[in-house]
Amino acid sequence: MQSTVYFSRDLDGKHIKDLYKLFEGKLSGNIAIKLHSGEEGNQNFLRPEYLKDIIDYVDGTVVECNTAYEGARNTSEKHLKTLKEHGWSKYFKVDLLDEEEDDLVLPIENGFVLDKNYVGKDLSKYDSLLVLSHFKGHPMGGYGGALKQLSIGVSSSRGKAWIHSAGTTNQSKFWNNLPKQDTFLEAASSVVRYFKGNSLYINIMKNMSVDCDCCAVAEDPCMKDIGVLISDDPVAIDKACIDLVMNSNDPGKEHFMERVNSRHGLHTIEAAEKLGIGTTDYKLIEVK
Repeated sequence: MQSTVYFSRDLDGKHIKDLYKLFEGKLSGNIAIKLHSGEEGNQNFLRPEYLKDIIDYVDGTVVECNTAYEGARNTSEKHLKTLKEHGWSKYFKVDLLDEEEDDLVLPIENGFVLDKNYVGKDLSKYDSLLVLSHFKGHPMGGYGGALKQLSIGVSSSRGKAWIHSAGTTNQSKFWNNLPKQDTFLEAASSVVRYFKGNSLYINIMKNMSVDCDCCAVAEDPCMKDIGVLISDDPVAIDKACIDLVMNSNDPGKEHFMERVNSRHGLHTIEAAEKLGIGTTDYKLIEVK
């Protein structure tokens, strides 16, 4: 069945909120809002002031998980400090999902590489999930969008090690011997199924660097801002973003797509579709 993706070229808070209203009532109960809090030193991550309108309107809780690499977010103490310094805890309710040691283990049905996923335990407190993604490149996955947030983003620190190591370890001492990262974001399927349809995805195509917000030293954006998209299908919305880049007249798209293709980024979308959590067959509706 074809999925619908709504798109606005206007990137201000009002238009993001208007797009969300197209799915009014989709999310209910205690709503988790998963976003990227930004590594210390990164210049491209989306600031809380910019996202305040939509987060206030949804009235949910900003959720994050610790990283598996050294930096300002790899322990709960440091991550909570970064959340405060970047302004997230100033404006919103914030929940570090893996602040405590225990993980919530989710099964990955028919996974190609992994059979389970370790996510932050506090995910169990929420009834619905809004994935608020900054769409950009990524040094490992090729690109970062809804599927990355659902997998690496929601996984605990140990879960991130488990995914990146292809299920060989949940300890962080694996970075010097990484396997290919082609289909390991299949962990996204476990989170989609956990929320049983009570999830929604917003991708913001702004400050589009080839590097992730997890990079303390990142390249500046290589493309002009494109717009905001929303869908209830994480596969369709990521595919729509890639298509908007590829169909753009922006000369920076060559550099962006080189990053995506050199890291086999499209395999993430293909794997997620094969796992049955969405489709690349979508209709893009522009909202003006």
